[in-house]
Amino acid sequence: VQLQASGGGLVQAGGSLRLSCAQSTRRFPNYVMGWFRQAPGKEREFVAAIRWSDDNTYYADSVKGRFTISRDNTKNTAFLQMNSLNHEDTAVYYCAAGHVRNAAVKTQYDYWGQGTQVTVSS
Repeated sequence: VQLQASGGGLVQAGGSLRLSCAQSTRRFPNYVMGWFRQAPGKEREFVAAIRWSDDNTYYADSVKGRFTISRDNTKNTAFLQMNSLNHEDTAVYYCAAGHVRNAAVKTQYDYWGQGTQVTVSS
């Protein structure tokens, strides 16, 4: 499985970005695609995830109400719409996939894409 993340960039505080993560293979039951982020000097942290079988979504408290994760079955792609961005959202964002039980636990993911940089200027 290969994951290709895209959509990062530089945006002003209060602005929006949409990240995409395209996967090279079909999803399976209990398959989850997630987004994590890592700021300089910090641990990689969970952002959001979506379960392919039932569209259940999961969010970190810090992004609830601002970020929305969604998917496109026909393109095997997951999206992360990020609104009301602030400086604390600046990080490298990674997409991940796998058969996970706890979507927020990064060690449960089997596959990782390359990161895409998101920089929010104040």
